[in-house]
Amino acid sequence: MKTFVIAAALVAASVAVVPAQGAPAVQPVQPAAAQPAQPGAAQPAAPGAAAPAPAAEPFTYDPAGRRDPFVSLLSRGMEPVTGKKLTGLASLSTAEVILRGVMQSRNSYVALVAGPDGKTYSAHVNDRILDGVIRSVTPQGIVIMQEVNDPLSLVKQREVRKGLRTAEDGK
Repeated sequence: MKTFVIAAALVAASVAVVPAQGAPAVQPVQPAAAQPAQPGAAQPAAPGAAAPAPAAEPFTYDPAGRRDPFVSLLSRGMEPVTGKKLTGLASLSTAEVILRGVMQSRNSYVALVAGPDGKTYSAHVNDRILDGVIRSVTPQGIVIMQEVNDPLSLVKQREVRKGLRTAEDGK
């Protein structure tokens, strides 16, 4: 039985390879004629040689209303505000703010925050940062009202708390 199946497969494969009786045989591909040394100079075509193919046009991409595939979907809505260059505390985003300490000064609290560059700034209540406002400073930490700039989100502001000590530090 096994030999019958193998023999049938071989016969089927040989029938598929043999061209039909009326079909022309496949011609072998001939190498293209040598290219001219200078593109402007035309060579006379040899008898029986195919004419050279025209140069292909360079590819251009037409977006036709589609989004740019190279723009990250994760950072959408978090673009920094364009305009004049901000310095100091106003140049830090909520994600970049690191709370280093809280001190009391004249019956109010002042937060000491550090940026990614290692500089330390003093932050008071109602101070602006790049994407929000510091709403409160307590001995335990600060509360920032972050402005969410995401067109798909229904929430336009969110409360972000930055504490002095996290639960992992206490263990």
